[in-house]
Amino acid sequence: MLEKNSFGNVDPSPVCLVAVIVSFNRLSHLKRGITAVLSEPVVGVVVVDNGSTDGSREWLRGLDDSRLRVLTPEQNLGGAGGFQVGFEAALESFNPDWLVCFDDDAQPSPGALTNFMKNDLSGIDGAAAAVYYPDGSICEMNRPSWNPFWHAKLLVKTVFGAMTGQSREGFHLGNEYYQSESSVDIDSSSFVGCFITAETVRRIGLPRGELFIYGDDIIYTLSLRQKGGRHVFLPNVRFIHDCSTFSGSTSSCYSPMWKAYYTYRNGLVMYRIASGAWFPLVLPVKLLGWVLAVRHYNEKRRYLHLCWSALRDALRKHPGCSHDELVRRYP
Repeated sequence: MLEKNSFGNVDPSPVCLVAVIVSFNRLSHLKRGITAVLSEPVVGVVVVDNGSTDGSREWLRGLDDSRLRVLTPEQNLGGAGGFQVGFEAALESFNPDWLVCFDDDAQPSPGALTNFMKNDLSGIDGAAAAVYYPDGSICEMNRPSWNPFWHAKLLVKTVFGAMTGQSREGFHLGNEYYQSESSVDIDSSSFVGCFITAETVRRIGLPRGELFIYGDDIIYTLSLRQKGGRHVFLPNVRFIHDCSTFSGSTSSCYSPMWKAYYTYRNGLVMYRIASGAWFPLVLPVKLLGWVLAVRHYNEKRRYLHLCWSALRDALRKHPGCSHDELVRRYP
């Protein structure tokens, strides 16, 4: 579970690395991210612009770099859909060894991608960077983790932690791993500074675009591990995530309501993969939480219908209705 490996500071064969960036209406962040990536030894950069209206598309059209490919879907595909088409385009256009993906408000620290290439990557299918806020503190939303259902000791620790409101500490990497000089095997990570071999993508498939937003990265990296892949945390590869716009909300309900659908449905998809045979025990606990949350909503009937739709679509492995229809039903 916690197998560690020293960094292989050797002169490896050249790594063909392509970056995939999904963007939506954050032009200033996007400029910094693309500038940072193009200053590194990447063979290609695929940018998926999800219908930006802030001048991003116009700025991207003005760039002159043979390594850059810009995709402009006719509709917003969400983060998951963006990474799906971005991964596919990267494989077709550049035939890389590795992909690295992140959102438009993230960027590699100077030298991060060069450091990645200097690691001993043999036997590794995926890798997660150490992600920090611009002020240098660890970015909590991008902290990699182990799946407690696959590790008995972690499961016990997580259960006891839940009793004291500290369940995250049971399965997320502690700060000491960020200071380590060794990599460590993990089970899941976010799509900010996530590296995947092209061979792995071809073997396990593209990210699931129908998930749209929320949990698609955890689902993908858990699937990588479930299918026998090896995923590691590389603390010497640093990314910066300027996600200050995602300040924590104190609201007890989702607004707009459609966001609850993606959170609930995708959460069940994730727990089904993570918990395996334990899923019949996990499901009632999650459903109870949904039902108890109804008290926070004015439109209780509409909210409960959303819960039913999320449960139905998760269990039958169906993508459900289109995003536009979902927004119409649950504004």
